Amino acid sequence: MAVSYNKLWKLLVDKKMSKADLRRAADLAPNTMTKLRRDEPVAMSVLERICGAIDADFGDIIQYIPDIK
Repeated sequence: MAVSYNKLWKLLVDKKMSKADLRRAADLAPNTMTKLRRDEPVAMSVLERICGAIDADFGDIIQYIPDIK
């Protein structure tokens, strides 16, 4: 299973927010930001904080990418 946070980065651009602004607004640890940048899974509680900080829905920030077999 793979995920992509490209939607999140595009949404930040639309909202004129930097990644540092998001980190402060959602109270994210630097390690969590690294996971997001690398498209690695993060806890649902982290996604909830991000959605709350930028007034978005899960589908607005994350995309499921199925494994090709």
